[in-house]
Parts: sequence; C-alpha cells; structure tokens
Amino acid sequence: MADKTTRSTTEKKKGVAAKKGTRPASTTTRRAPRRVATKQQAPAPEVELAPAPATRRKPLFQAGTWISIFMLAALVGLAFYLNREKEKTGAEDATPTLETAYIFTAADGTVSSIEVKPKEGETVKIARNAENAWAVILPIEAEANQGAAEAAATQLTALPISTQIEDGKSPSIFGLENPAYVITIEFKGGKVRTLEVGDITPTKSGYYVRVDKSKMVITSADGISALLQLGFFPPYLNTPTPTALPQTETPVPTAEAAVTPTP
Repeated sequence: MADKTTRSTTEKKKGVAAKKGTRPASTTTRRAPRRVATKQQAPAPEVELAPAPATRRKPLFQAGTWISIFMLAALVGLAFYLNREKEKTGAEDATPTLETAYIFTAADGTVSSIEVKPKEGETVKIARNAENAWAVILPIEAEANQGAAEAAATQLTALPISTQIEDGKSPSIFGLENPAYVITIEFKGGKVRTLEVGDITPTKSGYYVRVDKSKMVITSADGISALLQLGFFPPYLNTPTPTALPQTETPVPTAEAAVTPTP
C-alpha cells in the first residue's frame, strides 16, 4: 500500500510538471566553463622626465665666418705689404724731383725795407729803423704795427715759382709792359730787388710777375694779395691824424690917402 501511494504521488508530480510544460531534468551533466587564467599586467614603472635642456643662444658669428674674416684680413695685410715694398722700390729707382723754387731765398739776406708803388695811387714804404723795429716811411712817417710789417717781410721769402715763362714772350701778353704794381725790396747788405706784378692767371690761382726786370714767372696769388694789402692798408700802429696847417694872416692892402695938390 505504501508503494502504491508513493508511485501515485510521483506520477502526480510528473503529471503536474508535464502540464506546466517543464522539461524533465536532463540526465547529462554540463561541464563548467574552464577559467583561463589571464596574466596580470605589471604596472608600468614611473619614468622620471629629465629637465628640458636650456636653449643655447646661437652665436653671432659661426666658426666659418670667423675663419673667412681672418683670411680676408690676412689677404689685405699681404696686399698692403706688397704695395709698400713696390713703392719703396719705385722710390729708389725714380729720378729725384726738383724741390720747390722760391723767388727770394735766404741767400738774399734779411729784408730791411719794402716799397709798394701802384700804377695809380700813393706809394707805401716800410723800413727797419736803427733799433731794428719796423716803421712806416710813406705816405706818412709813423710807428708801424710790428706784427703786420714782419708778416709782409716773411711773405716775401715764401713766394714760390709755380711756372717759369719761356724766354722770348712779350711782357705785354702778361700785363708786365706797364705793371699794375712795382714792389721794391731792400736787404741788409745793400742788395735791392724788384718784383713787377702783372695780370692774374685765367685760373685765378696766380699772378704773372717779372723779377728784376728780366725773368717772368707765375707765383702764388695768395702771396701777392697779402703783399698788396700792405699798399692798400699801411701798417700804422696808430692811425695818424692829419695835422692842421697853421693859419697865416693875409695882408690887407692899405689905401693911400689921396693928396690934393694945392694950387
């Protein structure tokens, strides 16, 4: 009886399960999925970043530039040295040039008087006195400005000969037939020399002059102009004041009394 009761109970359970649509439990056992062991990645080591290098300033001149500069300087120095040597050699082989000639030289002596006589106008003359000091002789005798007078004497000894005019040329071509000025120079020792001044050159850089009425040359315009200033402005120490002439009485004729003859 107990077995029948157990079976009926089991069958009832099966019927209920069939009615509910449940599948009977499978007799096969399912295998559990295999677990694959994954390798655990080790954490990446921390990398310490090196500090960024300081920016280097680019030099103003590269090494190649300095080399080029040194080579250029060496070439310039070599060229300069070769040119100097060439000039020395040329100077040794060249014919020595003539030195500048002057109208009046130290051989003439010390200037003792200067007279400037224009074609028109007053003659001016200065001379050294017994104390060797300059004095104005003409047009009015007076003390002279020593600096101005000595400068004129020094200017005479510095007149260069720029060009010598060929012999045979007519003095009238150069304004020397009737010169505008005649400068007479006396030297200590008694030597007397003359300098006639003619026309100025076309370039205005010189004057045609005749020395001692014979040799015609061209000399510096600046030197002649300085000498002519002596004639224009005599080197008075003090401007002389003209002295008034003394008044003279003019005789008045006296009337003679008329004598009436007596009869």
